[in-house]
Amino acid sequence: MSNSLKGRLLAATAAAALSLTAIEAAAQATSPDQIIGVWEAENGNIKLEMFDAGGSYAARMLYGKQLMEADGTTFKKDTLNPDPALRGRSLEGIVFVSNLTWDARDRRWEDGNFYSGMTGRTMSVQAELVGEKMQVRAYMGAPLLGQTIVFRRVP
Repeated sequence: MSNSLKGRLLAATAAAALSLTAIEAAAQATSPDQIIGVWEAENGNIKLEMFDAGGSYAARMLYGKQLMEADGTTFKKDTLNPDPALRGRSLEGIVFVSNLTWDARDRRWEDGNFYSGMTGRTMSVQAELVGEKMQVRAYMGAPLLGQTIVFRRVP
């Protein structure tokens, strides 16, 4: 293969990579309200509704496979809640993500709280749109130590 052909192939590959990067960047969030809507985890185990909570964003639980009783339709009670007064409430519709704030520079929602009805613990959370998907990362301490769940928008 000639040097000129190698150079053209390399230039074409670089141009394609730059185009893909530009497309991905354009597909990321440009407005804080883009997070609003109903989302379902890729594995189908969680369905939530993200909403504007007046100065921040939050999510309420619509469905959670691990939060359901054996009948598959009744939500479990919030028995592990650190507040004894809340232990009798249903996990259905609880606001489990709160205080997410839009960071325009990083183009993501940060500094939120994530309440796990499975453990009764509250963690930090951030969310980001990547293409058509929302990545939600819950963590204790540093984001690197967390877990990400990928969601797709439900029409």
